[in-house]
Amino acid sequence: MLTQYYTASSLDGFIAAEPEDGLAWLLSRDIDSQGPQSFDEFIGEVGAIVMGASTYAWIQTHHPDEWYYEVPAWVMTHRTFAPHPTADIRFTSAPVPEVHAAMVEAAAGKNVWLAGGGDLVGQFHDHGLLDEVWIQYAPVTLGAGAPLLPRRIEFEQIALDQNRDFACRRLRVKR
Repeated sequence: MLTQYYTASSLDGFIAAEPEDGLAWLLSRDIDSQGPQSFDEFIGEVGAIVMGASTYAWIQTHHPDEWYYEVPAWVMTHRTFAPHPTADIRFTSAPVPEVHAAMVEAAAGKNVWLAGGGDLVGQFHDHGLLDEVWIQYAPVTLGAGAPLLPRRIEFEQIALDQNRDFACRRLRVKR
């Protein structure tokens, strides 16, 4: 079981553009869903997901009737959201280690996905709970936006691939 951050980033280290955390820069790119370091490969090994309130709010704003995940999901938030009618989504402001323990139990031996944002992932790292980072770099710079991972973290590279438009890196946190 691993705790992993899988995300896309601009070359200058942003995961969402301003205003309103736009993803148009990402969604227009070509990627092979069966190619190296693809999302399909990654998500098949995931047993639980956590995301921040901004990530969840973006999904609700842009895809209000869709939920793509079949595994339990936690949303770290102090905000109030309406419950989702069909998904197992748990809203919490509990401490990161407590949430991680519940996620590991729910994942039943599969991996835990830290879906973002970057500061939330940094909080997991601060508690020694981040194992890997998978980054799909799009060939674009944004100049500003939500940062990839606003922490100093040392990594060692596990894999480096190209998947059509994306340069894909898989990194392990150095302990």
